[in-house]
Amino acid sequence: MHFSLPSMRHPRNPLIRILSLLIGIAVIGVMLVFGLVVAGVLLVGGFVLLALRRPTRSSDARVGSTAANRAHKPDVLEGEFVVVQRGRSATQ
Repeated sequence: MHFSLPSMRHPRNPLIRILSLLIGIAVIGVMLVFGLVVAGVLLVGGFVLLALRRPTRSSDARVGSTAANRAHKPDVLEGEFVVVQRGRSATQ
């Protein structure tokens, strides 16, 4: 199966050729400017989001974190566990 598009003939009139070239360049320029504007909005929005979500380092936050570190017991693991007896394989 062969798929072919209809042939696109270039206009013979030089004025129409120049006009179509200028329209093509204008369309590409508009798309480029639109892309740059969208990228700029995303960049500024990202910086604003990072600035708003930045953790603040106040003296109260440092005191709370040290108290939380003292209360933390590293020897305790929380979760559900299955005890496997020694000397028996896990598949039995």
